[in-house]
Amino acid sequence: MELQALLERPLIIVAHPDDESVGCGILLQRAREPQVVFCTDGAPRASQYWEAYGSRERYGEVRRQEARSALRMAGVENPIFLSEGKDGQCFVDQDLFLAVPNALHRIFDIVEDYAPTALLTHAYEGGHPDHDACAFLAYSAGKELGISVWEFPLYHRKPQGEFCVQQFLISDGSETRLSPTQQELERKQRMISQYNSQKNVLAQFDPAVECFRPMPAYDFSNAPHPGTLNYESWGWSMTGKQLCAAFCACSQKRSLLDLALLPPTGIAA
Repeated sequence: MELQALLERPLIIVAHPDDESVGCGILLQRAREPQVVFCTDGAPRASQYWEAYGSRERYGEVRRQEARSALRMAGVENPIFLSEGKDGQCFVDQDLFLAVPNALHRIFDIVEDYAPTALLTHAYEGGHPDHDACAFLAYSAGKELGISVWEFPLYHRKPQGEFCVQQFLISDGSETRLSPTQQELERKQRMISQYNSQKNVLAQFDPAVECFRPMPAYDFSNAPHPGTLNYESWGWSMTGKQLCAAFCACSQKRSLLDLALLPPTGIAA
């Protein structure tokens, strides 16, 4: 399948400021009318992430400003931050799976308003819980609204424990890899450099690598693989089973809602 839909009017659904520049900074430069949605505030609850910035809120604002600076270089002037919605809900970094019904509702509204030609998001790979939650959100929105969904990899840990970046957990032969021009690569590097707060993390990625494919029909009731997921190996509090339970509960809720909206049957004329 060709990338043409991603080069027209893509809606890029990512978890954190910086994911878009690393994962698809070249594609962003080539797309005609791209828009980016950040699904979390980029600021985890644990103070180790934000103590140098004085508060969690200040750290989140720094990351938003970095995102705006980076995306202006790709021609995206007004990225969307779910945590800046009119309802005032804050989607906290690492906790997106706890709020998937509300986040999905917001994604539906954005998709209907923006009318994208395709959705692009994280691969379902068990690297970060927010990445996996975004995969579920985009898959659900695309399936219900009839829009193609594509994905890109960032990082994961294989079932055997090996840590991998910028490659899919399992290749299925549908992958397309972009070859950047020197100008595109240099601009992407400048985009990444705007994320000064994340420079140590971003140093592990190769800016010349971008790979995309149509999202497979994942079974979100099961973890990406049966081994220890990357965030579990890091000792984070959430587990793959908890994420899958949240995804299933959200899907069941939407199924019940669909049934409630069906017209009554068995009524005599």
